[in-house]
Amino acid sequence: MTRLVLFGAPIAIVVSILFSGDGSEPPTVVPAAGSGKTGSTEPEPVGQADEQAEETDALPPGLAAPAMKEIASRLVASAEASTLDWRSQYGAIEDVGDGTGYTAGIVGFCSGTNDMLQLVEAYTEQHPGNPLAPFLPALRAVDGTDSHEGLDPGFTDAWREAAEDPAFRKAQDATRDRLYFEPAVRLAKTDGLGTLGQFIYYDAMVLHGPGVEANGFYGIRDAAMGSADTAAEGGDETAYLNAFLDESRSAIKARKVQRDTTRIDTAQRVFLREGNLAMRKPLVWQVYGETFRIT
Repeated sequence: MTRLVLFGAPIAIVVSILFSGDGSEPPTVVPAAGSGKTGSTEPEPVGQADEQAEETDALPPGLAAPAMKEIASRLVASAEASTLDWRSQYGAIEDVGDGTGYTAGIVGFCSGTNDMLQLVEAYTEQHPGNPLAPFLPALRAVDGTDSHEGLDPGFTDAWREAAEDPAFRKAQDATRDRLYFEPAVRLAKTDGLGTLGQFIYYDAMVLHGPGVEANGFYGIRDAAMGSADTAAEGGDETAYLNAFLDESRSAIKARKVQRDTTRIDTAQRVFLREGNLAMRKPLVWQVYGETFRIT
């Protein structure tokens, strides 16, 4: 399962302002990848980012602690690829038929949702002779669509070849962190959420993409905040997370394809019912009917 929204200017601003580090670099605006796919207004956290970054960075690491980040990666891999071995997914690539073109790599970068393009551009900037570099014009052309034009034949083989390069694996890690992990964890801390809440945000960011529309991460968050206060607003953390999961689940069920909700129903909701807001081991959950354990 992967995101069904595209990266446009508002989202690039969120990523750049919220999570680029010291904030000294100006935001990089990514052109909208397709009509009707991106929000027309900036997500609420943008205006608060600079004020809150120092405060949230001073909080306990939570999901960003190395051991917890490893657990998060394994949990996401169980839902994305039915494995706990997330590192085995660097070279994975296929068209899963969800309208986003090729889906590949450790968090399902997609040729139709701009994140794959950002990844290959960043990798090529540092390593211009890589196997994927010749496909950059085609990736730019198909961005925002499910087309394979200019990618077939050869792109899937080139991806697998590039995945043998430690530099490409490092580029996947960096793009994952910049677009998904760091924004989710930072915003979850701003909302007063503990480690489980940070993971729920991260998984939703990977699954839905950082869109402002109803089926994007920020749209889901806005809907949840409309029915429950965040912990930072004085609300009950568990009640808010249930509201967020309800909205995330509804967004999945509204899809035409890939409507399985077990990553919520028999995984995240289980941890929440158990009161395991710190995500302490052992963790036992199911996705697609398969049981996974981290002990």
